[in-house]
Formats: sequence, C-alpha cells, structure tokens
Amino acid sequence: MADPSTYRPSPGTIPDAPGVYKFRDPGGRVIYVGKAKSLRGRLNSYFADISSLHPRTRQMVTTAGGVEWTVVSTEVEALQLEYNWIKEFDPRFNVRYRDDKSYPVLAVTVNEEYPRLHVYRGPRKKGVRYFGPYAHAWAIRETLDLLLRVFPARTCSKGVFQRHGQIGRPCLLGYIDKCSAPCVGRVSAAEHREIVEDFCDFLSGRTDAMVRRLEKDMSAAAEDLQFERAARLRDDIGALRRAMEKQAVVLGDGTDADVVAFAFDELEAAVQVFHVRGGRVRGQRGWVIDRIDDADEQSPAAGLVDRFLSQFYGDQAEFDDTGVAEASPVPREVLVPELPEDAPAIADWLSELRGARVQLRVPQRGDKRALMETVERNAKEAFTQHKLRRAGDLTARSAALQELQDNLGLDTAPLRIECVDISHIQGSDVVASLVVFEDGLARKSEYRRFAIREAATEGDVASIAEVVRRRFARHGADAAAQGPNPGVDPDTGKPRRFAYPPNLLVVDGAGPQANAAADVLAELGVTDVAVVGLAKRLEEVWLPAEPEPAILPRTSEALYLLQRVRDEAHRFAIAYHRQKRSKKLTVSVLDEVPGLGQTRKAVLIKHFGSLKRLRAAGVEEIGAVPGIGPGTAQAVHSALAGESAAEPTEGQQ
Repeated sequence: MADPSTYRPSPGTIPDAPGVYKFRDPGGRVIYVGKAKSLRGRLNSYFADISSLHPRTRQMVTTAGGVEWTVVSTEVEALQLEYNWIKEFDPRFNVRYRDDKSYPVLAVTVNEEYPRLHVYRGPRKKGVRYFGPYAHAWAIRETLDLLLRVFPARTCSKGVFQRHGQIGRPCLLGYIDKCSAPCVGRVSAAEHREIVEDFCDFLSGRTDAMVRRLEKDMSAAAEDLQFERAARLRDDIGALRRAMEKQAVVLGDGTDADVVAFAFDELEAAVQVFHVRGGRVRGQRGWVIDRIDDADEQSPAAGLVDRFLSQFYGDQAEFDDTGVAEASPVPREVLVPELPEDAPAIADWLSELRGARVQLRVPQRGDKRALMETVERNAKEAFTQHKLRRAGDLTARSAALQELQDNLGLDTAPLRIECVDISHIQGSDVVASLVVFEDGLARKSEYRRFAIREAATEGDVASIAEVVRRRFARHGADAAAQGPNPGVDPDTGKPRRFAYPPNLLVVDGAGPQANAAADVLAELGVTDVAVVGLAKRLEEVWLPAEPEPAILPRTSEALYLLQRVRDEAHRFAIAYHRQKRSKKLTVSVLDEVPGLGQTRKAVLIKHFGSLKRLRAAGVEEIGAVPGIGPGTAQAVHSALAGESAAEPTEGQQ
C-alpha cells in the first residue's frame, strides 16, 4: 500500500481553477480521471486523513503513484475532457455505465434506397434511425408484426431483397400483404419511402393524427360503397390501437424525457432509466456499478447524477446519426432525483449534443413525480436482486482464488491469470490466443492474439513455447524502458501491451506444455510467475516437472475458474483462426481470376469490406470499383458464384 503523502503535490503549485486531473499508478497507467471547479480544493481533499475517505477512494489513492492535471477555461470544457479521457484510458476506478447485455432497438435504414425495418443490437451508425431501446427483442418483433399490416415496409436483408428481385416473385410477407414488395416493383422507391416515413412518424409519437387520418379514410370508403377497403382500414386502426396499448401512457402532455433514479449503499449503486417518447414508455435500461466518492461536497445522489449524465449521453451521442432533434439520443427533458452542483454546465453540454435546449430538473409534483417514484422503486428492486446474486458471486470468486493459492502452493492469491491456447487445422494457419482474468473476471481489453511463426510446423508444445517467449520477452523490454513511467508508451500515453505480468500462467495442455512454458520463463529469468497446464480430457491440472497431475475436486470453485479461463482462451483462439482462414480463402478464390493482381484484389476487398459482400455484389457493382473493368468484373463474379456453391465464407471475428 502506497503512502499518498509520497506523491502529494505542494498545495501552492495546484491552480485554483477548473480542470481535469488524472491519478496514475507506479507503472504509469491511468487509474482515475476526475473534474473539478477548483483543482486545488478537490485534489487537497484526496490527501486528507485516509481513514476519513470513502473505501474505494482510499483504495484508489493508495494504489496511485502520482497525480497530474490540465486547466481548462469553463466547466463545460472540463466535462468534455473528462469524458474523452475516461473513454481513452478506461481507468479501473472510474465508473463505466456498461450493460451486462446489449439492449435491442428497432432500426430503420433511411440511408438506403428502399429502407429496411429490423431488430438491431450494437453501436449506432450514420444514416439509420433507432427506436427504443426495448427490454426484449420479442417485444420489438411483436410490435413490428402488428404495424406491418398498416405500414407494409421491407424487413428482409439485402441478399433476400436482391434474390427475390432476380426471380421476380415476392417473399411470403409480400403475398400476405405485410410487405409492399418493392423488390418486384409493386411500389416505387418514393412510395415505399413514404410508407417508412409514416411508420417513423407513428413510432415518434404522432399516433393520434395517424388514427384520425385512417378513420377519415375509412368513412370516405364506406360512403363510396368501397366496403372491402373500409373493412381493411378498420382492421388497420385496430392494429394501431393494439400496438399503442402495449406502451402505457405515463405523461399526458406527450413529453419526450428520460427519467433517471438510483438506489445505492456505501459501495455500489443501481441506476434505472425510463425512456419516455411522446408520453409513452418506449424502453427501460439498468446498471449496477461500483461507487467511488469523488471527495467533493456533493451529496451521493448528486454525484451519481453528475457521472451518469456525462458518460451515458456522451456514449450515446457518439453514434448519433444525423443530429436531427427527434432522432437525437438526448431528449428535451432529463428528470433526475437531485441536481448536481454543475447542473447548468451539464445542461449546456446536453443542449450542444442535442442541438436544441435540454431541461435538467427534479420533478416536484404530478405525473412526472409519480413516474420518478416508479423508476426509484425499479432501481431499489434491481439493487436488492443484484446484492442477492453478488453475495454468491463474490463468495465463489474469492473461494476460487483462495483454493488456487492453496492447491498450487502459491505465495498469494492469483489476482491476475493469463491463459494461452493454440488453434489450427492439421498444422495449417497456426494461431494462439492469450486471455486475461483479473479478480476472477475477464478483462477483454487486455486480450492478445499471435500468429505462430517459427514453431508453426513443430506442434503445440513448440507453439506454446514461442508464445510465452514472445509475451515475456516483450514484458522484459517494457520493464526496462526508460522514462518516468516505464509501463506507459510515451507516444500514445497508454499502457504498454505487456507491461503487467500475471501471477499465474495457464496453458491448454498437459505436462509437456506446462514444462515448455516453465522452461521459457526460466530461460528469460522470470521467477515470480507460476505455471500450470489444464488438460481437456480429464480436467487434470499439471505442474511443471511433476510426474503426476493434481486432481481438483469436480465441485471445486478453483477448477471452475480454470475451466472458464481455458474455455475463453479456446473461444478467442478459434475466432482468430477462422478469421485467418477466411482471409486465406478470399485470396485463394481471387487468385483464380485471370488478370487480377495483388493490388486490384486489395482494392476489391477494401471496397466491399469482406468476401461475403463481394460475393453478393452484382457485375455492375464490381465494375464500378476504380481500376476494375467490365471483363474483370464478370470474371470475378463468375469465380465467386462458383466458389459459393462449394464452401460458404466463415464470418470474421
């Protein structure tokens, strides 16, 4: 445990101005980023009596080895710089509002000639409108199924759309009138876009106007004795009303707002967000995060609001599509349980993200206050459920690390575990993966992968030796680097790739693999890393130079942890191997095309992004690529068409 007084800056050297500060560990890695109206007042509070600090803050200041700061002119600049640094350095003591799952949304690809409606998970893309998020994908599909009878827009993929256009027959949805079948020309591109725009208007909250218009059309059809059309419009109105019933009206004035509430104790906090659009709850999201006291005078709730708003809306706006107000992830109102000290600055920043004024306020009465109480109840319930699960999870991980220490005879519990796995098919395209677990949890930002060089033809034992040699030789070079922060790359400011060694190195295999890894470590002079091999067949744990394996009980938490680490390394290695094979297949297929050299092959792959997209392209699309003539385009298309029947392309990682 470090003494914060050893790196405390002189109080007179800290400016009394707004700014952003970074705490670094002794290796130079950024472990915490914060902002303050007064850097002097905020930083001095970290070096007060350690016993008076929040437990997680105390752990942070005793882990750190130095602090540095940057002065800015306004609080809005400090907010933006803090968000950028948290995203860049991913400090371990900063709260990151990341879901344990990816929430589905309804995406509308308005950037295409014939826009498509589909369920989507992942980051936002330009030219696509999103509605949601929803708690379940089936909720989107159920709503979409109801609305397609009124708004028969395209829902098929690009490949299906092109295939039915070529054969001249629509799909099943086209026959049952749940698609207007633009693929076969039943409607023009302009007519189809009008259908999609009506669909977007309905989901944006313009429901009453849509229903009134249909009722007017139904009455007109009945007066003209067009009873079949009137019956169809009647059914459409019923479908719209059933879709509207699935989304409860909570704000009668049609407000667009996000309602945020928290439940917390001294160490953790749960946050719940209800997304209200057009007065209806369109989606709900929730997180449970570790708390850290920012050593300021804000109340706990105000501090949580401050952190949440800057990170959540910063991440959302980064993937915004067009900046149109109604499509912006930032609503007109953000309702919170308590205003932070820098609420005006946060409201200004949110207004910049939205492109229109955003109100940040605490609801006091009426429907909005009642909704806030509902969100608070959801947060408390989620927090209670989390603590029940977390108690078992923490106990299991602590037991696993303690069992590993006892069974393997380690000096300390292996808080950082790395695992190496080899993947190949009969010795071809040999690759390796290295995964990292810290405190029993995967740290995916530290994963690495290797293409085996010298030992590719010598078997798994030699391949593992090569990976271990490359990994720890690089660690030795990083440790020997000169400068004030040897663990940090001076060019990028980020931690070096292999700056931190593991306490335990696991290799996929039995005694020979474990011995090979241990021999390499001994050769490099690494004496503080334990090595074990985990054999798949009987899940035996092999120690270097031991003639017999250690058999852990089948119900052992230590064995479960080793299996999770090994399986994750296996998954990561297979994904990389498939990617290598896919690239090799791409080259081999295009090698058969006469007159297509390396340069034009690279241009084609870069233009389409993958072999799958190139195979789906038509001759005209291929011929439109710079440097590709009509004859070459026809040859490429023919070669890929023949190859697709022989072997499908595997997806990249």
